[in-house]
Amino acid sequence: MNQTFRLSLILIAVMFLTMSGFAQKTSTSAKIEPSRTVKPATSKSSYPVTPETIRKEIAEALTVIESGHVDGKDLKYNDLFKTTIDTMLHTLDPHSNYYDAKDNEQFRTEQNAEYYGIGATIGDLSAPDGKIIATYIKATFPGAPANMAGLKYGDRIVSFSGQRVLADGKTVDIKNESMLGKPFIEVRSYLRGTKGTTINLTVERAATGEKETVAITRGAVSQPAVSEAYMIRPGVGYMAMRGQFTRTIYREFVDGMISLRAQGMRQLVLDLRDNGGGLVQQAYNIARVFLSSGQTVFTQKGRIEGVTETYRSDNPSPDRSPIVMLVNRGTASASEILAGALQDHDRALIVGENTFGKGLVQNPFGDIGYDSMLLLTIAKYQTPSGRVIQRDYSNGDLYNYYTDGGSFRDDAADSSPKGVASKTDTGREVYGGGGIDPDVVIKPKTITFERNRAEQKIVSPIFAFALDLVNGRVKGFENYKIEKPVDYDYDIKASDFPVTSDLFQAFKQYAADKYKLPATQADAEREFIERTLRSELITAAYGSQTSFQVINEYDDQLLKAIDLLPRAKQLAMQSEKARSTGSKIGNPAN
Repeated sequence: MNQTFRLSLILIAVMFLTMSGFAQKTSTSAKIEPSRTVKPATSKSSYPVTPETIRKEIAEALTVIESGHVDGKDLKYNDLFKTTIDTMLHTLDPHSNYYDAKDNEQFRTEQNAEYYGIGATIGDLSAPDGKIIATYIKATFPGAPANMAGLKYGDRIVSFSGQRVLADGKTVDIKNESMLGKPFIEVRSYLRGTKGTTINLTVERAATGEKETVAITRGAVSQPAVSEAYMIRPGVGYMAMRGQFTRTIYREFVDGMISLRAQGMRQLVLDLRDNGGGLVQQAYNIARVFLSSGQTVFTQKGRIEGVTETYRSDNPSPDRSPIVMLVNRGTASASEILAGALQDHDRALIVGENTFGKGLVQNPFGDIGYDSMLLLTIAKYQTPSGRVIQRDYSNGDLYNYYTDGGSFRDDAADSSPKGVASKTDTGREVYGGGGIDPDVVIKPKTITFERNRAEQKIVSPIFAFALDLVNGRVKGFENYKIEKPVDYDYDIKASDFPVTSDLFQAFKQYAADKYKLPATQADAEREFIERTLRSELITAAYGSQTSFQVINEYDDQLLKAIDLLPRAKQLAMQSEKARSTGSKIGNPAN
């Protein structure tokens, strides 16, 4: 029996079991007489389960649903099948999924670290009464269609003509539809679309106020897996891998390491916060950069032939830089493999929060018809010390798994070790069964709902002020005008676009006059205003990726991680000694 036929039977069986269950449920308040004769129940022993009987039962179940359900005439079969199959898969584990044709295309796009569109970051601007005025270009990416078409920071998107892809995948042709008043999320749905299609955007230029219609051909827009790689302190490199482990991440990682080394990097901060995982092979490739030949990266165990395997480094000359690795509860899957490998071999000091706890390996089975795909869990992985870090899912509560048990869980309420203790190379105790526990816990700064709401009210005044500032329309601050093309390959300095006391006072006056923002509120939110305003200015001059360097200077977790580099250096020395002597030599990090 070939693989495609086996998977087809699986899907048929799933639909049969679930739909048959639906068909057998009747209301206690009303009874619908079926339009066919219902056969008496047949015992298991006399009811042969074959592909033919399964198909027949599916057809009969659908007949009952179509004729008896209140919305039976408007069934969306694709949604029904998808929900049915996903429900079955999630009784097995939370990470096996069924992808219809549209989902499958998006999955492949994400794995390739690209999407099809114009390649621009956009944002909207609101009036003092809160109503959205328009959506503006915030940044373009180097070499992307929007950049090649000459779109710039602050250009207002006025109207759209061209093909729009709707949520259901259908396309419609649109001519001169106004984009004014639409939120940026809606405008984005117009800009993305089929590769090679041309759209016409009418924009109002920020510098002159003149309207211009620009033709842009949608293309593949790269989404860098390594969003930042720069020298955050003298001798200290910082690399952010906060997206996914895509097909390009290892190449981007190597390029980043080469660049940082050339700039004098001796110590490294690797940021894996909110990295939800991806391709395991890419995690292996990065881990082997820091691990010596023969050291285990991870072990994969499954029941299918060829799945169970131990993956070891083959690098005779690994990088010996002290490493601090930042993780949080959004760090999952392949990123946990990397964190677990470096922690077990004492090659990185792990700091931040307990990670998500996904220790399952999925494999795509793509040939199951109608361009759909089954992402099926085929194995569990273990860290080098033998830890299984997958969190418990025995109750089958998918919502709790991802929320109260996952992203929103209260670690303080249950801080006890989740599983069996293992030992790192230097003899430190580590535990499985609940993600990767950090060596040093650093909680993020919490923002209350009221504070967040207050900050959001100031975003539009800041953006509006920045638009005037970069176009030389703020008296006394003409030197902030940006006239040069965007310099994407730039690491910012403290002297770049500083938000001085005088500039802050100018913003306060502007916000009071234009948005009726009280001076007391501006003073209370001064740090947020200074950070956000400088970030806007850096975005206009150097692009959106570079602007994250501003945010990092206010990131308490990152700043504390940098302070821990001496402990990471001590740990790296102890790790090297343990490897050379083959002994467990104590606990240098505690």
